[in-house]
Amino acid sequence: MAWPFLAIALIQIVVGTSVYFRSPKDIHRVDTMAQSAPEKIKTEEIPTMEVVMKNFLWYKYIEIVLILIGLVFFFFIEALVWRGLGLGLTIQSGFMLLLDFFAMTRGQAYLDELYKV
Repeated sequence: MAWPFLAIALIQIVVGTSVYFRSPKDIHRVDTMAQSAPEKIKTEEIPTMEVVMKNFLWYKYIEIVLILIGLVFFFFIEALVWRGLGLGLTIQSGFMLLLDFFAMTRGQAYLDELYKV
């Protein structure tokens, strides 16, 4: 069970850290853009966020597939190592799906606000 926990946790750490350190720059960039060149919101920021939102859809599909693979390993393979792998994969992929749901919700709210500009 530790291998999927470790692998997916590393992905979570890398993505979370990059978003955390990139966010202040992104906020400043969009604030400046909204004040000095609001037309760039429509030509740059909205298309970027639309791509981000499409990527969330792909992440969701991948995470669902990983959950299903984990469930197959857990319920249909007798070897304990594969059952542990399946359980870990199911738990971590489910957690990622939950986190991405919240991120997608925030992203959609942000995109909705951008459309108003």
